[in-house]
Amino acid sequence: MHDDRNLVEARLRRVLDERIRPAVYPESVPLEVAVWHAPGEPVPVAEGLVAEPVPIEVGARWGAPWGTSWFRVTGTVPEAWAGRTVEALLDLGFDENMPGFQCEGLVYRPDGTPVKGLNPRNQWVRVGAPVAGGEEVRLHIEAASNPVILDYHPFRPTWLGDKDTAGHQPQYTLTRMDLAVFDETVWQLVLDLEVLGELMAELPVDSARRWDILRAVDRALDAVDLQDVGGTADRARAQLTAVLSVPAVPSAHRISAVGHAHIDSAWLWPLRETVRKVARTTSNMTALIEDEPEFVFAMSQAQQWAWVKEHRPEVWARVKKAVAEGRFVPAGGMWVESDTNMPGSEAMARQFVHGKRFFLDEFGIENEEAWLPDTFGFAAGLPQIIKAAGSKWLLTQKISWSQTNKFPHHTFQWEGIDGTRIFTHFPPVDTYNCSMKGGEIAHAARNFKDKGRARHSLAPSGWGDGGGGTTREMIAKAARLRDLEGSATVVWETPRAFFEKAEAEYPEPPVWVGELYLELHRATLTSQAKTKQGNRRSEHLLREAELWAATAAVRTGFPYPYVELDRIWKTVLLHQFHDILPGSSIAWVHREARATYERIAAELNGVIEAAQRALAGEGETPLVFNAAPHARASVPAGGAATPRTRGATTHAPRPEGGHVLDNGLLRIEIDARGLVVSAYDIEADRETIAPGTAANLLQLHPDFPNMWDAWDVDEFYRNTVTDLTDTDSVTAGEDGDSVRVVRSFGASRVTQVLTLPAGERRLVLDTEVDWHETEKFLKLAFPLDLHAERYASETQFGHFHRPTHTNTSWEAAKFEACNHRFVHLTEPDWGVAVVNDSTYGHDVTRTVRTDGDRGTTTTVTTLRVSLLRAPRFPDPETDQGVHRFRHALIPGARIADAVREGWRINLPERRTTGAGEVAPLVTVDNEAVVLTAVKLADDGSGDVVVRFHEAHGARARATLTAGFPFTDLTVTDLLERPTGEGEPPARDGDRITVRLRPFELMTLRLRRH
Repeated sequence: MHDDRNLVEARLRRVLDERIRPAVYPESVPLEVAVWHAPGEPVPVAEGLVAEPVPIEVGARWGAPWGTSWFRVTGTVPEAWAGRTVEALLDLGFDENMPGFQCEGLVYRPDGTPVKGLNPRNQWVRVGAPVAGGEEVRLHIEAASNPVILDYHPFRPTWLGDKDTAGHQPQYTLTRMDLAVFDETVWQLVLDLEVLGELMAELPVDSARRWDILRAVDRALDAVDLQDVGGTADRARAQLTAVLSVPAVPSAHRISAVGHAHIDSAWLWPLRETVRKVARTTSNMTALIEDEPEFVFAMSQAQQWAWVKEHRPEVWARVKKAVAEGRFVPAGGMWVESDTNMPGSEAMARQFVHGKRFFLDEFGIENEEAWLPDTFGFAAGLPQIIKAAGSKWLLTQKISWSQTNKFPHHTFQWEGIDGTRIFTHFPPVDTYNCSMKGGEIAHAARNFKDKGRARHSLAPSGWGDGGGGTTREMIAKAARLRDLEGSATVVWETPRAFFEKAEAEYPEPPVWVGELYLELHRATLTSQAKTKQGNRRSEHLLREAELWAATAAVRTGFPYPYVELDRIWKTVLLHQFHDILPGSSIAWVHREARATYERIAAELNGVIEAAQRALAGEGETPLVFNAAPHARASVPAGGAATPRTRGATTHAPRPEGGHVLDNGLLRIEIDARGLVVSAYDIEADRETIAPGTAANLLQLHPDFPNMWDAWDVDEFYRNTVTDLTDTDSVTAGEDGDSVRVVRSFGASRVTQVLTLPAGERRLVLDTEVDWHETEKFLKLAFPLDLHAERYASETQFGHFHRPTHTNTSWEAAKFEACNHRFVHLTEPDWGVAVVNDSTYGHDVTRTVRTDGDRGTTTTVTTLRVSLLRAPRFPDPETDQGVHRFRHALIPGARIADAVREGWRINLPERRTTGAGEVAPLVTVDNEAVVLTAVKLADDGSGDVVVRFHEAHGARARATLTAGFPFTDLTVTDLLERPTGEGEPPARDGDRITVRLRPFELMTLRLRRH
């Protein structure tokens, strides 16, 4: 038999494109169109509906960047169409290749009822099925002319990312506004041929099944009269019935399809536009649910649900109805799909607290899965947070983007720093926008790493980011793939149903220990420094506000600000979304974030000051409030007292040029270049700085990654480095405990103050950078005289060790990593910590030097803190301006010192006067047990909630003492509900004894008298 495969496949492509697809809408008539362009920001729906539009023709340009235009379309259904299905085809100027990245619309009836969203892959609105003929059609479209930021030539700098710089030129051309007959038989034929053609392309050329499909397709194309597609579509479909009816083999891979529309809460659009993207998508999905009885849609991010409830009550009513039917499923149990590397311990916990509580309060639904398909890697502390929130599963897809190493599992147990394991799934379809193409389904089956032990995977299916979600075409394809030979089987299911099946069939999956590191997007730990600083500062201000307000409420009756704290927490959590906190959003987003953080700081400082005034009382006694979880200078943790006076720091000229600072604990030598050439631990008789090197060394690299500018730093950036050693001045401070260094480079200027506080084993480095570089990376280096094969960096509720070597590609790929408040490096008997108040990115490298005279080797372990970048996409002015950072070098540091000093630098003392000392609300007698939250219970009961964890990585026994009378003691989950697990800690009056495993997290609820 002659091989005509290529001929038939080419025939299928052309006939589909040029004859059958166009025949889905065989007849059409134009609609009349008028438009009103809203001035400024979007207007309420009621205002847009009554605004007076002016006529506009198809082919006209419309839509200034970030504008809103209200289109009114009117027409009459021709009498001749009686008995047929009619749809309005409303093309605002879409590019079908850009769903979610350009203009979008939401269609309303004249009474304000939302109909559905308009998107590049979803341009139709059903008018009637069937119509009687003669119906008057009147629809309103709220159209957003969002500019295309990520274009066909991506990552080019653009000023379109902020309404203040985007200009006013129209972005789009109105393309089609018609009433059209919808021929469902032809539409079904299109789907038959697409499914079979796509399946055929994935089968081996020598398989009988491929040839069976080829022959059936050939017969179907013969059956189609190309001049009468509608009249012969049934005949063509009949030729395909047999091949579409052959069931899948018993061993076929099984896919649980979940309707999905991943919507970034801000990215290449501002927060206000996400509110509308969510409304459009939920309108689409509730309409689809009404039409498709088997379809299930899942939406994560409680914040987005809350936006619909607040801003689109008419859409919210439809959502609630679909939720009650079990078809529209709350997923994930988090406030937003946050970054998980940088949020602090309490913030990561509160993502689950506020997310799960929203779904419980609104629907009575308990989420048991964390749903984070697009987050840029996962911190090693996350598993126990998921468990402590009452959840047990995790889904993500992003790790498949890793550049260097391919992750070895798709379904596995992920073990965190405390030993908690979470059943985790990576969809092998490798996308969270599955469109049910044959290539995607085949890839999922081929790619699945756990064959032979498991056979289920999940496919999040739908266009995201405002692309409209799942389409009717995807559902039609899934119906054909439910049980089809040659394909994986596909069924619509909830995330819970998938996880229950997957867990049941795979009782002993492999285990992955430690962080899930994404080998990509590493620069998100540094980009947009002020956004990161705002987050860090907000987290610690919230700790202070809760601590002092709770203490004042118990001691003085101070009104605890439940509503204010709830609102502020949700705002901070929103800004931890995985494109805001990582710095990968447009300029508009970060401009607004900076203003938001300023407002938050002012409001929280107001709460803190009011609570401290209530606690201090009237008087002239000097008081220092210490919000850190460790005592300092005689001021107890969580209390206030008069601090103890310490000794002095001396200053002397350095003979070789420069300055020497000495406080009896450390002797710091700063040379004429303003570099730290010696940090000598006097008690340990030990030098910190590696021989022949200098710390406090600012280093500048070129920074132009191959793509994803704000997201990525590629390893070749290290190939070129400039040490910034030239100075404008190096002068001693007036108090004798500091040195001021000023440097200029390029168009930028750095001012540093290096301070050795009296009586303290730390060198504080305050760095101010007036930054005006482009495509550069600024780091601060500390070359240390340490032989360390691994180092610790803080993560949520503990710390995580990474190797300093690059033995394998897995270690080499971690050339930029995340820390919270500290990085700690140590030999068995002596270590060094570097703590910070706002930076996250860092790198650690090892070099070995040989002393030629003695033949000995010295290991230099260099820690470099990442300070600033200057990518030009998507914000062309990223990080331009003045930035202030604070770091401290802690020679001789144990891990306990790193933990304590990390808290200290982030929670500075607050000074006031009052009547006398303020006793802490709760004390702990073991420095390894760190209180991360002291607050009143969220339910307004007045109960005191205390959350703490073991912070040193060892077992700990500690006694907590309550400074108030309480009746009951309960161990709770993060949502402050009794866990019902095990015996409560032992209690003796106001004393509570706890025993913790390494990094164990515990929450106690104390009911007050």
